[in-house]
Amino acid sequence: MASHIVGYPRVGPKRELKFALESFWDGKSSAEDLKKVSADLRASIWKQQAGVGIKYIPSNTFSYYDQVLDATATLGAVPPRYGWTGGEIEFDTYFSMARGNASVPAMEMTKWFDTNYHFIVPELGPDVNFTYSSHKAVEEYKEAKALGIDTIPVLIGPVSYLLLSKPAKGVDKSFSLLSLLPKVLAIYKEVVADLKAAGASWIQFDEPTLVLDLESHKLQAFTDAYTELASTLSGLNVLIETYFADIPAEAYKTITSLSSVTAYGFDLVRGTKTLELIKGGFPSGKYLFAGVVDGRNIWANDLAASIRTLQALEDVVGKDKLVVSTSNSLLHTAVDLVNETKLDDEIKSWLAFAAQKVVEVNALANALSGNKDEAFFSANAAALATRKSSPRVTNEAVQKAAAALKGSDHRRATNVSARLDAQQKKLNLPILPTTTIGSFPQTVELRRVRREYKAKKISEEEYVKAITEEIRKVVELQEELDIDVLVHGEPERNDMVEYFGEQLSGFAFTVNGWVQSYGSRCVKPPIIYGDVSRPKAMTVFWSSKAQSLTKRPMKGMLTGPVTILNWSFVRDDQPRSETCYQIALAIKNEVEDLEKAGINVIQIDEAALREGLPLRKSEHAHYLDWSVHSFRITNVGVQDTTQIHTHMCYSHFNDIIHSIIDMDADVITIENSRSDEKLLSVFREGVKYGAGIGPGVYDIHSPRIPPTEEIYDRITKMLAVLEKNILWVNPDCGLKTRKYAEVRPALTNLVTAAKRIRNELAK
Repeated sequence: MASHIVGYPRVGPKRELKFALESFWDGKSSAEDLKKVSADLRASIWKQQAGVGIKYIPSNTFSYYDQVLDATATLGAVPPRYGWTGGEIEFDTYFSMARGNASVPAMEMTKWFDTNYHFIVPELGPDVNFTYSSHKAVEEYKEAKALGIDTIPVLIGPVSYLLLSKPAKGVDKSFSLLSLLPKVLAIYKEVVADLKAAGASWIQFDEPTLVLDLESHKLQAFTDAYTELASTLSGLNVLIETYFADIPAEAYKTITSLSSVTAYGFDLVRGTKTLELIKGGFPSGKYLFAGVVDGRNIWANDLAASIRTLQALEDVVGKDKLVVSTSNSLLHTAVDLVNETKLDDEIKSWLAFAAQKVVEVNALANALSGNKDEAFFSANAAALATRKSSPRVTNEAVQKAAAALKGSDHRRATNVSARLDAQQKKLNLPILPTTTIGSFPQTVELRRVRREYKAKKISEEEYVKAITEEIRKVVELQEELDIDVLVHGEPERNDMVEYFGEQLSGFAFTVNGWVQSYGSRCVKPPIIYGDVSRPKAMTVFWSSKAQSLTKRPMKGMLTGPVTILNWSFVRDDQPRSETCYQIALAIKNEVEDLEKAGINVIQIDEAALREGLPLRKSEHAHYLDWSVHSFRITNVGVQDTTQIHTHMCYSHFNDIIHSIIDMDADVITIENSRSDEKLLSVFREGVKYGAGIGPGVYDIHSPRIPPTEEIYDRITKMLAVLEKNILWVNPDCGLKTRKYAEVRPALTNLVTAAKRIRNELAK
């Protein structure tokens, strides 16, 4: 029985890629240095999988930013503003598309389906001149082969690439991206021909859009594409990989009818209904890559249950055509449990990171071949039993409190218009009030202080003094810039979800459990293993200290329950909604304590609310019901004069705008600039929004400093569709990843633009 991994993390146990990228971007290392670190990391990944016994090892899954941007580079689909004149795409063009540069902004970035991973959205139009401009897929295949490892090169499928793209600026929004399929396929043919010439015997096309609700003409594009590629693919084994959800029956029928395709990969963890489709009919002689090991979470696989599933599939597809696989790329999990020295043994026994999942995949394949590792299976069964019975998982008081929430929709008693009037009387803000999203730059010195305090190298008194001094600097800077509603800059927090999780019960934390979010950005998701509660206040001390330093309103900064949920590794032994309600109650306690401490503006970030939206439309209503309800629970008890803000970033919001309104926040700040101001289109189309809203005026994920005129133009466009008395002016997101040399001039320009428009409105 063979084994396969859809993809593997690029982070490395020490985040080698992150630091290599940042060193390169800062001009401290060369392109050759970056390439060397990357090659070493790839080699270790391939050798690790080969050493375990994985037969089908992927290549071309390593990326300096994301795999969709890699496909854009391969196709030569570089927007004209980057000044690329042809030839092989090098780092300067590649990273300009991802991050922008001094003269032009970056391309749009959005979430990869329903994950916290991001990708750069291709900008296409009828005039794009596709050319084969990056040979990365072939080079990495040859690189692995030189190490004695034969891999499956992985490409983003041509149809998914187009369906994930958007019309370029100036191109009519009704332009059919699929009309570009023939041009795109011409480049894919060149890539496939090169891979064949290099000796590849398998090729994997990731077509994740197949799990979406696709219209018939989009499904037809898959038939057209793989029919057109058939002669080029001749002699190769072709795997089409899908993941993240059930594949709809029509899509299943479409791809399993493709004569040029040898094998199909399905997510059988999130796509349990796909099992019934397979059992109802699977093409004779084709391979099934069965994704039974979860690539999205960190819990140990239930090996006995997986064996039962695989044995049932053997009866359908045949023993020699069944391949054990992960449900999706392991990109979305932490790298290796071996690196975790501080997790206690009981919790550790319940977990499997990427390296352990590779072992699970191979153990299942061996068991089906008659070589079952009895000791490994027994240890797995014992760990699952321990987790199920452990008293640390269950808190009856928390469960009762969460159960009592049902039956009420938890809305504030007064409507938002009346609340905004009461808040304005108390806060006395100017028209077009300015604010930032929360975090300010995380300096080397600040990171050192936090690290030394955690390691007990400095006292609590020294730590408090250092953090207080950093808050004082941030407050003084904002007052100097004349920002209206201030933030304390979050110097005590390395990661907003981790910070709150560390203070809540039911959470465990890793030392090196890093997961890539995009480029060099890595996060360390907490592990929710049990019932959640708040033992004590979490932010009141720092928020109160910050407010004492200024007479201007100071925002209390919290992470919302849905975002904590979606940015954690969540327990899989109860519905996600139950866990979310528990977190909501904990945040509710914190909100009410902040209000008692005199904090009149409280921001409850729900950056990940849209991210968790299920991929199938039939499941949207249920998710939005409990997720929006969870947010309302957090602030239902506050006074009318307490202003509740929320923040969302880097997702497509237009399709959930009515749910955003239903959250009933007083003010929402939301990403807008990098997505070509798509958000504003919903208001142009007649959606009425009466609460405060701050569509971001500049992109914080780029080092580029936006000129005043650009911000002025953005605010002017907003005023064309939004009332001036509800509009706020703010950046797209927090400023943690930026440097003060970028932040100061960018915020200066922001305030200058806002004041200029205020003066014009006053006249």
